[in-house]
Amino acid sequence: MSKNTVAKAAQEPATVLVTGATSGIGKAIALGFAKNHLAIAINGFGKDDEIAAVLNELKEAGAKEAIHVPSDMSLAGDIDRLINTTQEKLGSLDVLVNNAGIQYTANIEDFPAEKWDQIIAINLSSAFHTTRLALPMMKERNFGRIINIASVHGLVASVQKAAYVAAKHGIIGLTKVVALECAQQNITANSICPGWVLTPLVEAQVSAIATKDGISRDQAVEKLLSEKQPSLRFVALEELAALCLFLSSSSAASITGASMPIDGGWTAR
Repeated sequence: MSKNTVAKAAQEPATVLVTGATSGIGKAIALGFAKNHLAIAINGFGKDDEIAAVLNELKEAGAKEAIHVPSDMSLAGDIDRLINTTQEKLGSLDVLVNNAGIQYTANIEDFPAEKWDQIIAINLSSAFHTTRLALPMMKERNFGRIINIASVHGLVASVQKAAYVAAKHGIIGLTKVVALECAQQNITANSICPGWVLTPLVEAQVSAIATKDGISRDQAVEKLLSEKQPSLRFVALEELAALCLFLSSSSAASITGASMPIDGGWTAR
């Protein structure tokens, strides 16, 4: 291996885009990168003051720069503007974290067609669009890290989640293709597959269980986790952020095409 190849492999990222990053998992990942002083672009829903608060939090955490680019992840045109604006304002796009996603549950025969289309568009097609638009600059710079936040549902299925499971399985397949196509260009692509994480959506499920069964919140948490997650604890947001940071570093230059469960033993059953 030439000295030039070694130098390129050791390159560290300076800029990152995290989609769906105004709350929950995406925000935690963005904060992890902020603490490592990267320039950060985010997108996501929220009122102006809420988004301003997130950007301020990122800057206080150490982000070299923090911007929000409004975009509807179900629209290819909006995604085009998201990637172009990120590259123009930050100067490059070294790390792409595809995190944006939505959920809807119903039996297949009751699943609204428009909900299927929306989930596939936001949870799967958006990652294709961001990736195809980010790759040319990554290839030009001979460096890039693409991290797709999949789910344990990219590896196993659950009832009433047809669109979500299909999209997450699709994300893992897309990740593998990108990894193969970019294997010799110092660009990696990996999927992270979280189990139960205590996001606002999951908190709502806990509350629903507690109300339905007339039990305490702690009992509802245990009931939720015991069905799937042997550790009986939620995956911490900080754990997901730490894994993203590692996969973005030069230490992970040979990790590509992987689907990494971080699920308290869920997929070990």
